[in-house]
Amino acid sequence: MGFVSVWPWLAKLAGEMAVLIGLGDVGAIARLTFIVVLVFLFQKLMQFGQDSLMAKGALDIALNLRRSTYRHLQRLSLDYFNHTQTGDLSYRLTEDIDRIGEVVNKFFHDFIPSSLQLLVLLGYMVYLNWQLTLSTLIIAPLITLLIGWFGERMRGISLKSQSQSSELSALMIEVFNGIRLVQAFAAEDYTTDRFSREAIRHRQSKYRLEQLKAVQFPVVGFLEAVSFLVLLLLGGWQISLNNLTAAGFVSYITAVALLIDPIGHLTSNYNEFKQGEASIDRIFELLALRPTVWEDPAAKPLPPITGHLEFRHLSFGYQLDQLIFQDFNLVVAPGEMVALVGSSGAGKTSLVNLIPRFYDPYAGAVLIDGVDIRHVTLQSLRQQIGIVPQETILFSGTIAQNIAFGQSQFDLSAVQWAAEAANAHQFISSLPQGYDTWVGERGVNLSGGQRQRLAIARAVLLNPRILILDEATSSLDSESEVLVQQALERLMKNRTVLIIAHRLATVRRSDRILVMERGEIIESGTHHQLLASGGRYASFYARQWGNDSLSQPN
Repeated sequence: MGFVSVWPWLAKLAGEMAVLIGLGDVGAIARLTFIVVLVFLFQKLMQFGQDSLMAKGALDIALNLRRSTYRHLQRLSLDYFNHTQTGDLSYRLTEDIDRIGEVVNKFFHDFIPSSLQLLVLLGYMVYLNWQLTLSTLIIAPLITLLIGWFGERMRGISLKSQSQSSELSALMIEVFNGIRLVQAFAAEDYTTDRFSREAIRHRQSKYRLEQLKAVQFPVVGFLEAVSFLVLLLLGGWQISLNNLTAAGFVSYITAVALLIDPIGHLTSNYNEFKQGEASIDRIFELLALRPTVWEDPAAKPLPPITGHLEFRHLSFGYQLDQLIFQDFNLVVAPGEMVALVGSSGAGKTSLVNLIPRFYDPYAGAVLIDGVDIRHVTLQSLRQQIGIVPQETILFSGTIAQNIAFGQSQFDLSAVQWAAEAANAHQFISSLPQGYDTWVGERGVNLSGGQRQRLAIARAVLLNPRILILDEATSSLDSESEVLVQQALERLMKNRTVLIIAHRLATVRRSDRILVMERGEIIESGTHHQLLASGGRYASFYARQWGNDSLSQPN
């Protein structure tokens, strides 16, 4: 674009060529033509280099920013994700970062060349006639102030528009993830109405932005047109004073006409920069977040553990003024199987979430083999803890990749061994591509029992010393439960196991059963001991198995 600055000179050259044509000087015409061709060829080659290099640089910046932001989000604590819409994060990592990349590209590809072109053209205009140039620039401050005012308004509206886009994206993800429930409750019209309301608000915010642009360009364009008409009047005056020749005025007019283009580009770029500034604010808002669970810089790797687990004088809650545990104490011996039972909200899941440091206690400590887990690296800690959740999370990829989740390189024979231990090998082998079968999003093409056995295989392959089973069989049919229970029994051997279960049939063989209520242990003992005591556990068991609970298998 910077080569456009030579066009006034080319316009003057064209005037000279017209004279030469009239004289019939073919040689001079050929020389001038050759010069013009070389100038245009050089300009096009430079334009190609500029376009490709600037595009590559902008895309590289966007890529690095997206990587660093994603890496930063991975290190944030679970409490942040519990209160954040995934649609908003998705929009920021895609649309907002793409917009930042576009702004960077515009800055180097358009803004800087336009600025240079503006300076060169202004210099040329001053060279031709400084009085005319000074008169022309009187209106420039007004245009600059207008562009600045429009830009600030553009930034505010863009920020609101992008937030609205994030909310719309979050709503779509929420509904599509729960589409089965939507259809089960015949709530299609309800969710469509919600989507329509959000889409209308999104449209309104976008329309306000476009309205502002629609006002800006005519206003600035009108001022440019007025300044051009004034220029014609002043040019005629300068010619009458013999301060400027007619040919010089043609060259000057050409420079002014070319001046409109970079001014238009700069105005447009300024608007885009303001919109990009809103995206930058949203990305830096993410990068400014700090995890509540952080790794001590002096943390050391946790050596292989025996599985001795202790909760010492523990106080914890998701909010400081609503503690779940206060001065809580519990010791679990290596290889012991401990079941946690109790009503919802008793603190069972909150307790086991402290072991892999998904959260940190406000007071007290969690110790493994006598080591405070806050003093070891998170990776070395979590690699020795296996979790089989109630709802199995599978990712897009092959079955083998899901079993070996977190390992970029893995031994397929080890994956198959883990699947056999989890009673999963038979159904995997019956699939068309076996272990290379592609698992759809969230594993929707597999049954609940199959997904749960893959989760167990994942834990088997990890070979953890501490195992957490969080309602691992609660949502399964009886046939799947038998297969999963067999796999779990293999998995639990020689490990420290904590079981959370509402279905008490799954905890009868535990070495110790802890009945929890409001963050406290109110009963502790074996299955038979607790039934004999006739307390809360016996009451739970009687409700599930009938009053004749002692007749049920042990």
